[in-house]
Formats: sequence, C-alpha cells, structure tokens
Amino acid sequence: MELEGTVGPTQDFVDGDCEDYEDEDAIWGRLFPLSSHFAAQEFTNDEYTFGREKTCDYCFDTSVGRKNPNLAAISKVHFRIYKQSDQSNPDEFVVFVQDKSSNGTFLNGDKIGRNKTQVLNNNDEIALSHKKNKAFIFHDSNCVNNQDLPEEMKETYSLSKTLGRGACGEVKLAFRKGTCEKFAVKVISKKSFSIGPRIGPAVLEEVKILKELQHPCVIGIEDVYDSPQALYIVLELMEGGELFDRIVNQGRFDEPVAKFYFYQMLQAIKYLHDKGITHRDVKPENVLLASDASESLIKVTDFGLSRFVGEQSLMKTLCGTPSYLAPEVVKGGGTVGYTKAVDCWSLGVILYICLAGYPPFSDDIKTHTLHDQITNGIYSFPDKYWGSVSEPAQDLVRKLLTVKPEDRITCDEAFQHPWMQDQMVVERAKKVMAGAHIMLPPAVPTKRPSEDRNGNEPKRQSTDTATD
Repeated sequence: MELEGTVGPTQDFVDGDCEDYEDEDAIWGRLFPLSSHFAAQEFTNDEYTFGREKTCDYCFDTSVGRKNPNLAAISKVHFRIYKQSDQSNPDEFVVFVQDKSSNGTFLNGDKIGRNKTQVLNNNDEIALSHKKNKAFIFHDSNCVNNQDLPEEMKETYSLSKTLGRGACGEVKLAFRKGTCEKFAVKVISKKSFSIGPRIGPAVLEEVKILKELQHPCVIGIEDVYDSPQALYIVLELMEGGELFDRIVNQGRFDEPVAKFYFYQMLQAIKYLHDKGITHRDVKPENVLLASDASESLIKVTDFGLSRFVGEQSLMKTLCGTPSYLAPEVVKGGGTVGYTKAVDCWSLGVILYICLAGYPPFSDDIKTHTLHDQITNGIYSFPDKYWGSVSEPAQDLVRKLLTVKPEDRITCDEAFQHPWMQDQMVVERAKKVMAGAHIMLPPAVPTKRPSEDRNGNEPKRQSTDTATD
C-alpha cells in the first residue's frame, strides 16, 4: 500500500520523536509527523500556532529554511489549529485549521487560502507551502479508531488513516508512541476467517517463527496482537506503493528493470522456501516498493497469512480471483495438497506482466474460460507485445508457467537460467538489497499500452491489498 502524501524533500530542523503520552485524558488531538525531521505535537490547550516566529507554540527552525526553499517559504505564523466546544455539551467540539500564510497551507492537497478556515478531521494531512510538501497527519483523540484495540497494543501504537482494503481485511497507518516510527497494521476480521476467538499456542509459535525471519526483500513482522474481534499484524511500512501500480503507470518494464525487480522477488521466495514457508499468494499487489525511485528495493508481503487465518479459509478467498494461482491450486480448490512450486508459477505470471504489461490469463479472453486457461497452460507471446522481448526472457516465463509442478522450474534453477546471468543488473539489485544509497538511472517507460490482447488494463486482484 502506498502511503499517500509521503514527504518530498525533507526538512532538517526538528527531531521526529514523540513525547511519551503521560496524560491521555487531557489530550484532545495530535499531529503526527510524516517525516522523521518533524516533531509530533499534542493538543491540550484550545489553540496552537505554527510558524517561524519564536512566539509560536510550534516554532520551525529558521536556520534550515535558508538551505531548503520549501522551508524558506514558511511564514512567521503559517497556520493555527484550534477547537470550539459545543456550548450545550462541552465534551463535544469541532477542530479547525486556519491558513495564516502567504505561500499556503494545504489540507489533503487543497490550498486553504490566507485567513480562511476549514474543519480538521481525523486523518487529515497538512502540507506547507506546496501540496507535495506534506508535514503532518491529524489524529483526533475522540475518534473511536483505537478504542477496540487490545490494551497492550494501545499502550504501544496509535492507529491512523486506512492505507488500503482487501478481502483479508484492511491496512492502517500506525505510529509507535514515544518515537513516532511509522508502521503498517493489517487488521484481519475474525468474522471472515476460521480464526477462533483467541489464537492458540500453535499459531503463536508460528508468529514467533515469522518474526524471526530476516531478509531485505521480505517484509518484517514487528508484532501480532489478538482480540476477540480481530487479529492485528504490525508490519514495517513500505512507502513506494505496490508493484501493481508501478506496472500500470509505466505500461510495462524494459528487460533490465524487469530483471532488477524479478531478481529481488526470486531472492525473497527462495528465502521463504528455504525456511519451509510457501507464500501461496504471490502477486504484484503483494510486492511492495521501498520508494518512488525508478529502481527501488522491493519486499514481499503477506507470506504468512495462511498461518494466521487458516489454510482452507485463505484458499477459499484466493480461489475467487485465481489469475495468479497455479493449475494444481485451481483444480483442487485448496482441498488437496500442493508444494512450494505454486509460488514459482505465480512468479511466472508476474514476470509475464512485467515484460508485456498485461496478464497471461484473463476473463476477457473469450476463447477459453479462465479456469481452462490456467489448468491447461493456455497463453501466448503475440509479436505486438513480445516482439522486442528476448528469447531467453520468454523461455524463463515458459519454464515457470509449466502446468505440471514436478516439471516446473524451481527458484534455484531460475537463478541459473541464462536470462538471469546479467552481472550488471544483479549487482545493482544486490547493492539496493544491501542498503547502499546509490543513484540509479531513471527507467525509460516503453511506449506500449498497459493492456491485454483485448485492450484491457491488468486487473487488480481483490483477494487482499498488500501494504503490509
């Protein structure tokens, strides 16, 4: 899930830590920073001013403003936030934000206007001087957002805006109290899955295993909290969005870029397989990007979902939209055993989409049903879209999209395939995985439409959203 409103060029003037919450009852709202260079602000008084002037309740450091044009444009008093109580019921109040600046205060991307006022609602975002220069997200303490959380979780996190929704639940932005470190929290409703009122010791043991997994291309699970109504999985936050959206926006990738991302995906799935974990739901929505860079670190998410919601529950959900599912899964409907080879098939579907800009299997292909396309391996490489794609790339797709799982190429074998023997691309991927801050050349989008053979864009899968 992409976190909309990620701060652009950041502001190097205030430490991003939050104060520990000592008197929750007195706090009626908070501003959480959308950059580690801002500080959180708690609201206990009725009014607060923000600006460069020393008399402001929240004072921006003017010394950094000289280095950053976005900050130089911040006014002496840039905006103010205040609340007005209902006279008949003092416990009820409305929060307002007033723009006091020359260069603008933006609320959810819209300029408020000098001396104009708008209502400030829970999860609204505030930007300074430019709509892309987002600084804060507002949290209304009276919002019932966090009321149903397990007590232990409420002591540690504050949940904020919803980042995405899917069949397996919703994903929310969360801030750790005391540091304002950002996380993504997957909220899985127990009504939808075969999860007991409380998860048992076996699942808790699986949680321990998943938390211990460490790989640069596998999303980190920070913690899991249990309540009678829902399961809360706290994940590291990836702010570059989903691979699905990157493909749709670019139409398709040229081979070096596709190989750059596929190498990382292959590393992640191989790591999970070596740990005895089969993902079962590999798709572009479950591949997250660390940044908006043309070549970014990726992380695979939702790899342990079946451990939380139950195998049969998950398969019942996934089989409703089987575009990425292997033939043996589609045939058995999740009721028969299958191996980690199912993930290699899904990787083949993703690689096909990355190279062509459309999926190999689709309901829009009327000559065969989607079920028959998948179970019989009916797909093609039309010259209109594949004419410029190398034969080795097509061969790797074929070997991954092999119907019989025993004949399908494995992750280890895929690494040895001739198409993957590109040292320059592999080294770039390894540097990104190692955390090296290197400048990569921008990818040039190939001028081909993001559509299938019938002129349709690839469809987002509704089984779940990935931003975990």
